[in-house]
Amino acid sequence: MKLLRRQFLHLAADAAALPAVSRIAWAQSYPSRPVRLVVGYAPGGAGDTSARLLGQWLSERFGQQFIVENRTGAGTNIATESVVRAAADGYTLLMSSAANAINATLYDRLNFNFIRDTTPISGILRVPHVIVVHPSFSAKTLPEFIAYAKANPGKLTWASPGVGTAGHVCGELFKMMASLNMVHVPYRGGGPAMADLLSGQLQVYIGAMTSSLEYVKANRLRALAVSTTTRSEALPEVARVSDFVPGFETSDWGGISGPKGTPAEIIRKLNEEINAGLADPKVKARLADLGGTPLTGSPTDFEALIAAETEKWAEVVKFAGIKPN
Repeated sequence: MKLLRRQFLHLAADAAALPAVSRIAWAQSYPSRPVRLVVGYAPGGAGDTSARLLGQWLSERFGQQFIVENRTGAGTNIATESVVRAAADGYTLLMSSAANAINATLYDRLNFNFIRDTTPISGILRVPHVIVVHPSFSAKTLPEFIAYAKANPGKLTWASPGVGTAGHVCGELFKMMASLNMVHVPYRGGGPAMADLLSGQLQVYIGAMTSSLEYVKANRLRALAVSTTTRSEALPEVARVSDFVPGFETSDWGGISGPKGTPAEIIRKLNEEINAGLADPKVKARLADLGGTPLTGSPTDFEALIAAETEKWAEVVKFAGIKPN
């Protein structure tokens, strides 16, 4: 009787182990078909370009196509929800960004909780925000700009890529920490704002460096400061906001996330190959063209960044009373 019972227990244990073994084998063979990389931005921007760059790298490394799918709308929420609802099998991934951290507080009702319902896989890039002005603007440095804004409360207008964007909350944080009263003018993206800034219709723009970099390098716009704690490799001569507003730091960032429950082996494989890509000189050079630097690290590192950014922007969104359009 004892022998029969022992045999039964062994068989039961073997049967229980089979799903785990098959899951591991399945993950090890990943990817065996094309992978969708969903991007919440229109083609051409930094988020889309970096996603396509890494998609090409991963396609070459894995021998399967990583296909970028642009699903715009609702500040990237449509794209995010489509990935949250997808099977957690590694074949639907999200180009996550600072927008996800901001939207957690900006939108009162979302059909998902980004931190709860997604799995961080890897960072890709970090892009500084930059405060730029038309060359005719009187302020030549950030201290002069701050002095001008304080001498003219409520009269200075500044533009961002749109309500609730990373550039917008960066500007609101700058206003808050520097005690400035400026009027926000939201645009529908950095391109239209650049057109008005170049023509002199705008005075000031705050947003990711990607939109203004070529114009600053051509001396068609003046950069007063970058938002990161280190100087930008793309504009090394430009001061940091934190040189004059201690403790200030922001950036636009992007990375790869998957649905909650994505197998650990798939996460490991993707993270390893993405970090290998970010170390490649050609990939680094292309990210530098966007004004960005590689955002390397483990899934845990990326998870910590998302949590910190979500908490940080929650405070700013609430303090500034920002509401989505």
